[in-house]
Amino acid sequence: MTAATRANALPILIAASVMMSLAMGMRQCLGLFLPPMTQALALSASDFTFAIAVQNIVWGLVQAPLGAVADRWGLRPVMVLGAIAYVAAMAIMTATNGVWILVLAQALIGIGIACTGSSLAMTATARAASPERRSIILGIVGAFSSVGTLVIAPALQALLGAWDWRWGGVLFVLLALAMVPAAMITGRVDRVPQPTAPRASVAGVIAEALRNRRFVVLCATHFVCGLQLIFINTHLPNYLALCGQDPMLSATALAIIGGINIAGCLLAGYLGQRHAKNVLLGLTYLARSVVLTIYFLLPPTPATTILFAAAMGMLWLGVIPLVSGYVADLFGTRNMATLLGVSFVIHQMGSVTGAWGGGMIFDAFGNYDLAWRIGVSIGIVAGIVQIVFGGPARTPSDARPAPAAG
Repeated sequence: MTAATRANALPILIAASVMMSLAMGMRQCLGLFLPPMTQALALSASDFTFAIAVQNIVWGLVQAPLGAVADRWGLRPVMVLGAIAYVAAMAIMTATNGVWILVLAQALIGIGIACTGSSLAMTATARAASPERRSIILGIVGAFSSVGTLVIAPALQALLGAWDWRWGGVLFVLLALAMVPAAMITGRVDRVPQPTAPRASVAGVIAEALRNRRFVVLCATHFVCGLQLIFINTHLPNYLALCGQDPMLSATALAIIGGINIAGCLLAGYLGQRHAKNVLLGLTYLARSVVLTIYFLLPPTPATTILFAAAMGMLWLGVIPLVSGYVADLFGTRNMATLLGVSFVIHQMGSVTGAWGGGMIFDAFGNYDLAWRIGVSIGIVAGIVQIVFGGPARTPSDARPAPAAG
């Protein structure tokens, strides 16, 4: 990559970091709305988590088609429209007075984050980065996905503690508006030349990828990532409130997760440049399961919660640079948005299970014991499968790119 190209890539990488930081940060803090919204609107926990589940279903269903559109016609229009959808979603959520308006808002968030979150932001990053530095740069940009949580969580909880929950919604509308110019700048990556490949349909690209055992395992084990993270995001505030802890503790925990995850993503990007990504992913799922087990077996206190948050922070979104880098290693970047979208469908199935399933278990039993045990069990299985059947990792020079989608 020449000096001129590096200079052109820097604004793209900064804007992608800002866009993803806001998109993922707001989404990861939605669980803080659960206690005040359910009380103010007379909703149950399962009502709220059903809306979160709809968000994750929509996000998963539209990710691959939107990725295919971005691969064919450019990232910029998709990301800008997604940022606008995010603004509309936050405005509708702020005005909600019942479960179905909340569901509509969450569905729009699903569309918005599919356009501005990790899959397209990582695709833009991978295309702007040189292959020899791609994993490290993916880790750096991925680290910014937690900066939003680090800043937004305590600010939101302060608003929720002092005023009506709708003021928190107003904050989210303003943050979503800031995503629009960031999306426009990130879209400049469409001008970066990409390797050419034989023309093929989107179905051909996906069919080629699904014949690759490593990709199939990667997609299948991505389920546990969505399940564990969304369970914590959505239900940790309610769990701590149930245990009589200060509401600010859950916001502090989410902020710590976001802050420590900066180091976790940087470490994942660094290690992914040097070691087998499938092994690193499997170890991440196993380590998360160990941390969850220890935390839920102990009585929740401020000290154990902060330690839990710090440990989870190191393991939180480091999967983003690892998964994105592995897909780029196997298939190149030409159809990366499409293929990340395919893997994300399975991720979102896990997210739905973690959010809505956790809410139903809580409503049925009045506690989260069964929910966390299921999350731990699935995490152990996924970690072992990813290590044993998901490798070995391949380098870009060994990869046989999937056919280009136009």
